[in-house]
Order: sequence, then C-alpha cells, then structure tokens
Amino acid sequence: MTDIVNPPDIAVALKYDGQHAPTITAKGHGHLAQEIIDLAIANDIPLDNNPELVKILSSIPLGEEIPETLYIAVAEVIAFAYILSDKVPENFTSK
Repeated sequence: MTDIVNPPDIAVALKYDGQHAPTITAKGHGHLAQEIIDLAIANDIPLDNNPELVKILSSIPLGEEIPETLYIAVAEVIAFAYILSDKVPENFTSK
C-alpha cells in the first residue's frame, strides 16, 4: 500500500500485543517519517490513512500507551491491519 494521504511529514508506528493498550513505538517528521513508512512497506506492515489520528498519535511520547479516549479509533486501525494480513484472531468478531 503506497498511497499515503496522511500529512506527508508525519508517521507513527504502534505496537499491540493483544494484552495491553497499544503503544507508540516510532514516530517522526520529514525524512524520519518517510523512513518509518518505507520500513513498514518493506516489511509488509499494513499502513492506514487517517490524518487526524496520526496528528493526535504523534503528540504521545514514545513508549507510552495510547489514552483510553483513542481506543476505538486505534481498534479500527488494528482490525484493518489484522484483516489485511489475514491474521484475524480466533476471538475477533465484527458487527
């Protein structure tokens, strides 16, 4: 997936272990943002396009869990990534 519509100078990476809230594992602006995107593409990590969410996530310190107010928005991103990678957990349900 190479059509990035997020602000071109911002990228944020999340880690979700299925047990705890997702954490911010990488973020950057400009050249660093492009490196994060390139690494994701090279490693077949799904990318999501959500300019408002990436702006909010970029304000969270590295290594921090996302706040509870972002759980639903980030859950949608994680579900999207699972579906794209055919790694839908057995207990995953959709409405």
